Amino acid sequence: MATPRRFLPSISLLAAFEAVCRTGSTLAAARDLDLTQGAVSRLVQNLEAQLGVALFLRQGRRLVPTESALAYAREVARAMDMISRGAMRVRSATGGGTLALSILPTFGTRWLAPRLPGFLAAHPGVTINLGTRLKPFDFAEEGFDAAIHFGDESWPNAGSVKLFDEALVACCAPAYLATHPVAQASDLIGLPLLQLETRPNAWGNWFHRHGVAGAVPQGMLFDQFAPMIQAAIYGMGVALLPEFLAQAELADGRLVNAWGDPVPGTGSYYLVWPGIAAGYPPLVAFRDWLVAEVAGPDGAEMLPR
Repeated sequence: MATPRRFLPSISLLAAFEAVCRTGSTLAAARDLDLTQGAVSRLVQNLEAQLGVALFLRQGRRLVPTESALAYAREVARAMDMISRGAMRVRSATGGGTLALSILPTFGTRWLAPRLPGFLAAHPGVTINLGTRLKPFDFAEEGFDAAIHFGDESWPNAGSVKLFDEALVACCAPAYLATHPVAQASDLIGLPLLQLETRPNAWGNWFHRHGVAGAVPQGMLFDQFAPMIQAAIYGMGVALLPEFLAQAELADGRLVNAWGDPVPGTGSYYLVWPGIAAGYPPLVAFRDWLVAEVAGPDGAEMLPR
């Protein structure tokens, strides 16, 4: 059954409505959309007329969105983002198809990006569009064909293949270690411990593996490994890092192992995809290539020792 046209407003109406909710005023929305303030007001009024419901409270010249309008605006923003992604995929599509891939930022820049030219050379008809996400998301809402994810296999309604585990190393700058000598694992408790906000138990697991019981002091929190690596290089504390991500800095001496052997991480890296996309040719090609890349001699460098 077709959706009634009144519930399918035009993009111009929806764009004006979403911009007003996002920016907080018709003037700011007009600047954002390169329209006049009057045009934005008329578009919002036309949307209300089409839906048959007031989306804003009028307070003088101000438009204050209702709670229902704010919820609707979030749905509109997601839908418009998916339409935009779809248009980009059509525009960039080649004979082999397009793969929209979500990646973890530091993994993507440090491990995947240097290897992607090999995939593209082997599959010249495939286009890969990359986006970064730090946490699991709904494939249906985000519009990605696959994601590289750290954690476990509990991603809802998705297929997956395990890529590898990781080994975590307590790293710091050589000069920092010289002024803060560490003779045993417990010596680290008194130092600033840099950690990833999505892995709150990582340091606790590291201390447990090295026989140190008790609470772990809080340190600086980071949302990505890349800035945490830089913070450690500049002597802001000791960072617990996946060995394969810090390999370059450990090799050239910008970072050193503060103490102890690498310990297994608290999760694994996976390639995940929505179940309905399991047979999508660009995904199949990328999945087969990625699994082979991880298993090859250049991929083995990341495996825990």
